[in-house]
Amino acid sequence: MSNDIGDLIVRSPEIRRGRPCIAGTGITVHRIAIWYKLGHSPEEIARRYGHVSMSQVYAALAYYHANRDEIEAEIAADESEAERLEKEYLREKQSA
Repeated sequence: MSNDIGDLIVRSPEIRRGRPCIAGTGITVHRIAIWYKLGHSPEEIARRYGHVSMSQVYAALAYYHANRDEIEAEIAADESEAERLEKEYLREKQSA
């Protein structure tokens, strides 16, 4: 049985806010890209998740490289939101 590479990455508005994910897992392409950018090999990434195959990791990385601006924007948006929430938490903690 062979896989069509187009079936390995999916998008659905109900899953991860419509971000591209590895089919059947809910793991976003940008999550895989983050691990890759941190220096982890595709083999290490597949081992980390356990239920993700090498072909799925490589499909996510191919999607990332083909759509780098989109995925980098998602990563930046997440980092910005995390910083905003951290600042908000610290302000609330200081005023309490």
